Amino acid sequence: MTIDRAESCKTLADDTQQRNLEMLREGEASATSRRKFEPREEETMLDLIKKRRSIRQYTDEPVSDADIKVLLEAAMAAPSSADRRPWEFIVVREKSLRQRLAQTHVWSHMCADAPVVFVVCGDERCSKAWVEDTSAATENLLLAATALGLGAVWVGVHRDPQNEEYVRKVLGIPQGLHVLCLVPVGHPAESKPPHTKYDESKVHYDGY
Repeated sequence: MTIDRAESCKTLADDTQQRNLEMLREGEASATSRRKFEPREEETMLDLIKKRRSIRQYTDEPVSDADIKVLLEAAMAAPSSADRRPWEFIVVREKSLRQRLAQTHVWSHMCADAPVVFVVCGDERCSKAWVEDTSAATENLLLAATALGLGAVWVGVHRDPQNEEYVRKVLGIPQGLHVLCLVPVGHPAESKPPHTKYDESKVHYDGY
């Protein structure tokens, strides 16, 4: 089973360049998705980056299937080492499961209130860089949520093996797949102003 997964990842990476060229020639990019991500007149990507905040309170309004698809498309548009794409996503909408995920640790309580929780997993058999790759995918998901007017927050899991094992059991995640994080998403019931954490003292040029 491990060998099949590794071969699958290798084939995926080998085919990427040809597939991308074909997509460019044939114009297969989704017009709907493009419209979704067209910034408002007053917003640029840099604006959205600063606008993205950790939102932990949500209304009862559900997140539409269309928005969920857009969020997943954005996540999977992330770069990955050798283009192996070791990510897997579990979309959790069932209330009882969200309530159990809320008990993962003290900082995961908002999973019970969010109408949907994305569980971001990485396959170590596919890529040794799964942490970096799934982290890039998670940030894309968070930025896309902001662009859609949704609120979201990154809830870390992987740093604690016990928390990871808990989520694995709740959702029946097979061995070989790691749980990077949980991402509760919903229509925001709180508002935070855009900001930047730029710190000149953290910047070094041509050496430390």
